[in-house]
This record gives sequence, structure tokens and C-alpha cells, in this order.
Amino acid sequence: MTSLTTTTDPTGDGQLVVNEVAGVPGGIGAEARAARADALDAWLRGIFPARAGIALVAVGGLGRRQCAPYGDLDLVLLHAGVPGIDELTASLWYPIWDAGLRLDHSVRTVPEALSVAQDDVKVALGLLDARHVAGDPALADQLVRTAADHWRRTAVRQLPGLRQITAARWETHGELAFLLEGDLKEAAGGLRDVGILRAIATAGVTDALRPAVHAAHRRLLDTRDALHQQVGRRVDRLVAQERDGVAALLGLRAADAGGVIGDGDALLRRVAGDARTVSHALDDAWRAADRLRAGRHRTAGGRPLRRPVARDVVEQDGELVLARAAIGARPDPSLSLRVAAAAATTRLPIARATCEWLAAYCPPLPAPWPPAARAALITLLGAGPGLVPAWETCDRYGLIDGWLPEWTRLRSLPQHNPVHRFTLDRHLVQAAYEASRHTRDVERPDLLLLGAFLHDIGKGLPGDHSTVGAPLAEAVATRIGLPDDEAALIGRLVRLHLLLPDVATRRDLSDPKTVAGVAERVGDTTTLDLLHGLVRADAAATGPAAWSDWKGRLIAELVARVRTALDTGVVPAPPAPDPALVAGPLPVVHLGEDRVSVAAADRRGLLATVAGCLALHRLEVISADAATVDGRALVQCRVQPRYGLAPDPIALRADLRRAVGGDVSVTQRLRGRALAARGQGAAPRVVWHREAATDAVLLELRAADAAGLLYRVACALDEAGAQVRAARISTLGGDVVDAFYLVGGWPSDADRARIEAAVLAAV
Repeated sequence: MTSLTTTTDPTGDGQLVVNEVAGVPGGIGAEARAARADALDAWLRGIFPARAGIALVAVGGLGRRQCAPYGDLDLVLLHAGVPGIDELTASLWYPIWDAGLRLDHSVRTVPEALSVAQDDVKVALGLLDARHVAGDPALADQLVRTAADHWRRTAVRQLPGLRQITAARWETHGELAFLLEGDLKEAAGGLRDVGILRAIATAGVTDALRPAVHAAHRRLLDTRDALHQQVGRRVDRLVAQERDGVAALLGLRAADAGGVIGDGDALLRRVAGDARTVSHALDDAWRAADRLRAGRHRTAGGRPLRRPVARDVVEQDGELVLARAAIGARPDPSLSLRVAAAAATTRLPIARATCEWLAAYCPPLPAPWPPAARAALITLLGAGPGLVPAWETCDRYGLIDGWLPEWTRLRSLPQHNPVHRFTLDRHLVQAAYEASRHTRDVERPDLLLLGAFLHDIGKGLPGDHSTVGAPLAEAVATRIGLPDDEAALIGRLVRLHLLLPDVATRRDLSDPKTVAGVAERVGDTTTLDLLHGLVRADAAATGPAAWSDWKGRLIAELVARVRTALDTGVVPAPPAPDPALVAGPLPVVHLGEDRVSVAAADRRGLLATVAGCLALHRLEVISADAATVDGRALVQCRVQPRYGLAPDPIALRADLRRAVGGDVSVTQRLRGRALAARGQGAAPRVVWHREAATDAVLLELRAADAAGLLYRVACALDEAGAQVRAARISTLGGDVVDAFYLVGGWPSDADRARIEAAVLAAV
């Protein structure tokens, strides 16, 4: 009997891997996968009971002879009603478990297996991979042959259910092509989808498994092999910390991607391209199945029914194709853009043959673009939900590169900021889609759409992407035919697209200098409205962590104040303090939905005390304002629950009243917890802004986020003799940028160095 040699999983979870059986090494690639399958086949035959009327059938990866280094064994024990089947199964399964191999198993007769396949489409798909391993070959052949025949006869009827299951999986796992840490198996465009393509091809619906799909599938399997080998256990999610190691195992280097990106990013780009190939092929296969199920629409003369939907574009069998006149005449350079715009607005797919014809015969666009091409691009970008699938189809056939040569650099470029959920190219398209929701709020919706689409065009190049991207965006706008002043406005939108969120979350909006500075940079209300729409679109396209209600309110407040300054030339006065805080007995504690306001007898350190008490109750401070009115110290904070659960208001109010009254026990609790919650990561940094405020100097702290950080820094500032008038807290993934308005000019270098040292020591 062939011996099985295994290596223990270093993670200690008991999972083993077949590294070497009869001298066959593990490894990466088709030959290594087949060798693992051969070794497992031989070992299973060696432990299989010698009995008539039973057969061992492999499904899954072993059935396809595509065994990953740490894959499961998926086995079916077939029998023809032989007695003592329970003892037989125990004699087979226990040696597999004893070897430490993960096993998914079932015991059935052929009629039972076929019955389950009729009721469960996933089982039916699994049987398409069934392969005889040991025992009665005729019994196994009966199952394999009958299951495939049954699938071919019933596939068209079962595909809608399979499509629903697939859509639910995609909703859970997302799109592999655009994720920074996607699941190679379950995400859209992953290995699971290749199995569906294989099933559709087996049914004869369409030629789903084209050479490009085979190549993409092979590379995805290689990537999973390398991921298993890198991690040392079964894992399908390609997480960030493993990318460089996986790339090295695959022999993939940044030079293969033009030297612009790192090895791990080159791997991500390759995975994204392969996932797109699989996704596009599956889209084509679903449409072919839909047409087959619905039947072709014909005229009375038997010709395909065609319906005009736009100039030179008609619908036929649920797809968009070119009108006959467009094919016979000399192609218009704007034709591909007009077809894409029609697809986006009608939400109908473009036929594959049409895409191939456009890629081969549509002439390049002149510079500047003709008005028809420019109008088609704006229509495409503003089409809403139809934009993304239409854009992806055009990108699949190389049409986008013909419109925008810059797209080659942007395609599948990873964004490593944790708030981003998409690769750069998809983020830009998604931003245009999100901007279409705000086109009615601006005077120039076309410029909003174009600005949103181009706002991050500078990413991937050295330098600040807003500054680097502005001339690039302006050049694109000029090329597509915008007048010089409008192209310059596009460049200004790109240069300033982070201005509103940065100022709203990091500066005191009640300070006249803040509002005046933004008004001076924006220049006019048209640009202000465009920037406001662009900010909302950018945040929605980035991901849930990039936006919140409080951030939206802060930006809206800033926009309103800047609009007043631009319209009237007068900077709005700071809002008056809450009358409830400046009257009545002290202390005063008011709790709102997202606000905490405190008034107490004027004393130093009140802001630190309030911030620490809020940290005790797991409330994050978003902004804090401190003032003194008629001998009262006022602190007003905007807050949000750190873990999503609001604190007990009675306990919070009681602790605040005791803390601001000087209760030593509360102070001790604050210090004990805060000192135990220091952040980790890169070294913190302090930046001074001398001209950012009317009556203060701005100290900006950039550090790792941690509970109690505001309390520690406020204490340090207070002990160093600095009075904090306002604080703004901006969280960026795991880091923060905290801005503290320190009353006075602080002109002395020595004093600033002393303050800076105290702050850094507190962090």
C-alpha cells in the first residue's frame, strides 16, 4: 500500500497537507495539482475495502484533479444496497480522519444521489465533477453518466435557481476584481464561478469555457496554491500581509507590471484581470441561457425582431447591436461611446460580436473630441445604475483605452487606505455613478460627473495626488473638447476635492479665518456646489467608513457658511453659546443625540476632564469647543459611540457632574483607563499651523487612534500651560489627525518645542 506522508499545519488546528506521497512533492501549478490527485487516488485505493457492489467517487477538487495543498476531500461512497454499509463506511472514513485530512462525505445509492441532485442544484453541479477512484467502476460510471445526462436535460430549467444562489453569494463576498482582500473562491469572478461556467458549458447553452477563461482559471488556481503554501493552511482570502509572499512564490515581480507598483500590487492586478475575465464570461453565459429559455423574437417573415434604441443602435434578443447602416457606412469615431451610452441608459448588454466589431473597426477619436462623443461620455457617466456594467463591458474589449489612454495606468490599481473598498478604476467609475445622484443640486451637472470621474486620476504617481492630478484632469477635459475655462474648472475641482472634508473635520468652523480661507480658495458658489456634490460622491464610492451623518452635517455647515461669505462678502459671526449653559446653578450637563454640553465654574483642565469621562463611557469625541462666558467654563462636544452602542445616560450624566466638580475618584478612573489604552503603529507627529486661526495657533497631531487619546493630550496641554479653545478629531482608518486651537500666538520656538514634547509623550 502506498504510504501517505503529511506535514502538520503550523497553526496548530490539526489540519494536515499532503506534501509528499511516493516521492511526489507538493508545489504550485497544474502538474503539482495533478500529482496530488494521483497520490490521493493511490492512497484511497489502498485503504478502500475490497467488497463488491461499492465504489468510491471523488467530487470537488479531487474530482477535477485540481487539489490545492490544503484542500478538503469530497467523497461519495456509492453502494448497490449491500449489507453492513455502516461498518464499511467506518472502515473508510476513520483512516482518513486519523490521517488528519479534512473530509466532506456522503453515502448513497445511485438513485439516492440522483434524487438529491434533482432537488438541490448545488449537488447537481457537484456531480458534474464526479470521478471514479476505487471499487466498482460500472457503478461509478452509472452515476457520472446519468448525472451529466440529467443536467443536460434540465439545466435550462435549473439555471434561474442557480443564478439566484450565485447572486446571493456575490452579495456576501463582493467582486474579486475590485477588492483589496478578496476571496479567491467565493467572490464574483472567483473559482466557484468557473464551476458554474463549466456547468453551463456542459449543458450546451454556450461556449462558456473559452481559452481566455481556461488561462484565467489556471492562474487563479496557481494563486490559491501559493496562498496555501504561504500561510500553511487552507485559506481562500488573499489578505494584504500575504500578498508579497504569494507573489514571490508565483515568481511575479513588479517589473512585470511596468515597474510602477510593488510585487503584491502586481499580483492584485493579475487577479483582478483574471476575475474580470471569469465574470464577463459568466455574464455572457447567463444571457445566452436567458435567450434560450425565452426563445428568439422573430418577425412574421422569420427575421430577428429589432427595435431602435438610439442612433445607430438597435435591440435584438435582449442585447444591443449595431444598425445595419452603421456597419455599412464609414464608422463614426464617436460610435463606440454612443453604443456604451445607449447600453447604460437602457441597461441592456452590448452583444459580444458588436463589442468585437467596435474594437476592430471604430476609428480613434480626434483631439478635441467631436460634440457627439463628448455628449455620449456625459450621458454614459450620468446613467446611474447602468454605468458600471456598460463600462466594464467596454473595458473588457479595450474600448476604454481608446477613449482614455490614461486608463491603462489606472486599471486595477490597488488603494491601500483601509477605508477604500475598490481598486482605483472602479472607484472612479463608482464616483461618477454616485455623482449622478446629485446632478440636480448643481448648476453644471456635466462638470460634476466629469470631475467625480477624474478626481483621483493622480493616484499611483509620485506626490500629492490632488496636486498631481489637477493638470492631468485638465488635459483630459481639454482633449474631450471642453472650453479652456471649463477645463480649468475641472482641474480646480480635482485640486480641491479634499478641501471641504479636511477643513470640516479638522478646523473650527466658527472661526472667521477658517471660512474666509475656504471662500478664497473656492472662489464662487458654482465651484462650491460642485465640490459639495463631489465630496458626497467620493465618500459614497469609497466605502461606509468614509462617511457618517456627523461628517455630512459638518460639511453642510461649512458649505452654508462659505456660501454666505461668497454671496455677501461678510463672514458669518460665530454662533452664540447655548443660553441654557450660561444661566442657572452649576454644574450644567446636557446630553443630546450626538452632543454633550457642560458648564462649570471656570477652571483649567475642564476639557480634559470632560474628554476623559466621555472616553470612560466609550464615546468618541468628534469635535470639542471650549469657551469662558461670565466666569463660566463651557465645553461642548459632538460625540458618537465608539462601538455603536450608546452609553447609559444616567450613569454618564452622574459621572460628568462628579468629574467637573472635582471628584478625585472619577479622575483616578480616567487616568487608569486612558494610560492603559495607548495606540500602536508609526511614530506620532506634530505639525504647527501659525496662520490658520484668528486668535490661536493650531497644533495638529497625527497619531494612531486609541481610546482616551483626546483626554491624554488635553491633560498634557493643560499641564504645559496651553489653553485649548477648540479641538477637532478626524479619524482615517486606524489613524487620527487631531487639531487643537491653542489660545495665543506661541511665537517662541522653545515654548512650541516644550508643548510638542509634552503632546508626543502623552501619545
